[in-house]
Amino acid sequence: MTTHPLLQALLPLVDDLSRELDEDERYRRLLSALRALIPCDATALLRLEGDLLIPLAVDGLSPDTLGRRFTLAEHPRFEVLLGDRRPTRFAADSDLPDPYDGLVEEHVGHLEVHDCLGCPLFIDDRPWGLITLDSMEPGSFAQSDLDNLEAFARLAAASVKANDRLLSLTQRAEAERQLAARFREVAGQAATAELIGQSPAHKRLQAEIDTVAGSDLTVLIEGETGVGKELVAQSIHRRSPRAGKPLISINCAALPEQLVESELFGHVRGAFTGASGERSGKFELADGGTLFLDEVGELPLPVQAKLLRVLQSGQLQRLGSDREHRVDVRILAATNRDLAEEVRAGRFRADLYHRLSVYPLQVPPLRERGRDVLLLAGHFLEQNRARFHLRGLRLAAEAQAALLGHAWPGNVRELEHLLGRAALKAMARQPERPRILSLETCDLDLGPAPAVPQLITSEAPGEPAAEAVGDLRLAVDAYQRQLIQAALRRQQDNWAAAARELGVDRANLHRLATRLGLK
Repeated sequence: MTTHPLLQALLPLVDDLSRELDEDERYRRLLSALRALIPCDATALLRLEGDLLIPLAVDGLSPDTLGRRFTLAEHPRFEVLLGDRRPTRFAADSDLPDPYDGLVEEHVGHLEVHDCLGCPLFIDDRPWGLITLDSMEPGSFAQSDLDNLEAFARLAAASVKANDRLLSLTQRAEAERQLAARFREVAGQAATAELIGQSPAHKRLQAEIDTVAGSDLTVLIEGETGVGKELVAQSIHRRSPRAGKPLISINCAALPEQLVESELFGHVRGAFTGASGERSGKFELADGGTLFLDEVGELPLPVQAKLLRVLQSGQLQRLGSDREHRVDVRILAATNRDLAEEVRAGRFRADLYHRLSVYPLQVPPLRERGRDVLLLAGHFLEQNRARFHLRGLRLAAEAQAALLGHAWPGNVRELEHLLGRAALKAMARQPERPRILSLETCDLDLGPAPAVPQLITSEAPGEPAAEAVGDLRLAVDAYQRQLIQAALRRQQDNWAAAARELGVDRANLHRLATRLGLK
């Protein structure tokens, strides 16, 4: 007896409803089943948060798609999809730009999507997100595909709901806090950037944030310039019981020495020249909430002594006053210096160092975060696409490889600024503004790069390292070959596991391995 294709695609998902799968694996299996049911070039699962759609899983799209945040007002196709509970198919000649133009993998010379399906997911009768399918060929989808997608979307919603039910009470409460924070931002409060990444280093950082956020411990956030220490502080505060209270930040390195004390503790009228009235300091403004001391290693020694007293007693005196004020403040501090070395050199008080480093938290540099560089690149590319009023802004394959091979001495901040400059440079070399702008390696201006194959060293004893290759495409092929071989060794020749580690679709990995002569 032949099984109906729809039933054949849905049965594995029904089985998955009772399994304890991690979120990434559950959503990967969901999209894999969808592509088996409705052949297409790319699929995506996106979650709705306020006025943003956030990709949770993609299949067939460029990896940087996972880092993009799609604002509904800038993507009318998404608005149309969310406006109808049933699946929607866009005509091939639709004048609404497709958000995935230029992002479908393995279609370098053919960038515009020509057939598009989508369906909203509803959970408890509320819109949760979207499933989308895209094809590069017009006429790829039929009416039967819309019917199948509607049935599939119902089971997909059940799968998402099953995943949510596996959350612990703590995780669920945290998700609710984050959602509330997002709604506050949409309502007009100051927007907060998010931490983006899927690498093991990033997940370890997120796990540490989750561990320490619920406590009231003082946290010393350490890391190189540009890694996102302030974002880590914001994330800790959002996840803390103090999330409803203010997060007050002060950059200790940006203030003249004579003003640091006034900024921290406040002053009274006549405390110094120009003090024409009383003023609350950052500690008082943060009462009940969190105070973030950025570049705390820059504090002068006299101010360090007064800061220590406040941390010990919770009491402070405004500059020029004998009156004491009691405050309840959680301290988060950040530094790019080695404070232990600063203590040994006599430039930082040992007792203050131990007060601040109750929970030291190390933020990994970008060069240790692997393919997170592409997710972050996607995030910044989407911002620049809107800023420069482009239909699409993408990275060419060689440009992606160049970003992966760069050492990133300036970390995430360097990446953000580099992509902004690259977009301007790429537009300048076009005779007229293109609908979809591709950033090439020459636009990135990364300077002389090391030979890409030499970035990966052999893991097998006695295995010779690859020699540097002059031609860029050959160098990229050699680099990809080494990455795949290393992943297969670590995963004991399990191609599915190697594909997940490398962040690519398994079918794409097999095709790439065949082209590279590995199969």
